Amino acid sequence: MRRWPAAVVACAGVILLAGCAGADGRRAEPDSRGRSPTPASSHARTPHRDSLPPVVDHVPTRDRVVFLTYDDGAGRDPRFAALVRERRLPVSLFLTDTVAGPGYGHFARLRAVGASIQNHTLNHPALRGLPYAGQRAEICGQQHGLRSRFGIRPHLLRPPHGTYDTTTLSAAADCGITAVVLWRASLGADGDLTYTRGAPALRPGDIVSVPSDGFTPLTLTERTARLLREIEERGLRVGRLEDHL
Repeated sequence: MRRWPAAVVACAGVILLAGCAGADGRRAEPDSRGRSPTPASSHARTPHRDSLPPVVDHVPTRDRVVFLTYDDGAGRDPRFAALVRERRLPVSLFLTDTVAGPGYGHFARLRAVGASIQNHTLNHPALRGLPYAGQRAEICGQQHGLRSRFGIRPHLLRPPHGTYDTTTLSAAADCGITAVVLWRASLGADGDLTYTRGAPALRPGDIVSVPSDGFTPLTLTERTARLLREIEERGLRVGRLEDHL
């Protein structure tokens, strides 16, 4: 029997179990046959399965930490930066250029008070099923954009809507991404958490998604403050995701 490298086995297990759920509660998985789409002929390549980045929604750790992640860049609540600074929150911001672009100054201020900037593609398409060339353009394009704006090269990717396939992982690896980040818990518009799998309770190592949309009764700061109370009630604290991946 052929033996796969341990990293591939672990990655495959996470893909099958983790997927991801966004605000709509959907979960992502590879295509129906477990294969990636045929790459575009002009940039065709065969994915190197022994070098694909892992897909994670939970980080195994003994530390009593959870990880707060924010998507897109649509939420620009001016009080949020003050909360991040006052609480010294090591949050991770996954930015989409077409959404965050008009407000990059806001995210520069957040980065100055401790937030991390990571990749959420140029235009926020559902990546699953797109040819290799298209996925690479979305991921690498945002890598270049964030480097030119902030002087950084992100190593984490959150695929829009949580959809991905093996072509996504291959393109991400070629763009310098070392992990694809989903989430086990998501904060709803009402400030309550929903879970993609497992027991409906926060546990150490959970990655939490806080959608930054503007169609909620609570501001981003109010939702985050409510979430922090729940985290503290469970004897947990917020950790820096980049220190664990």
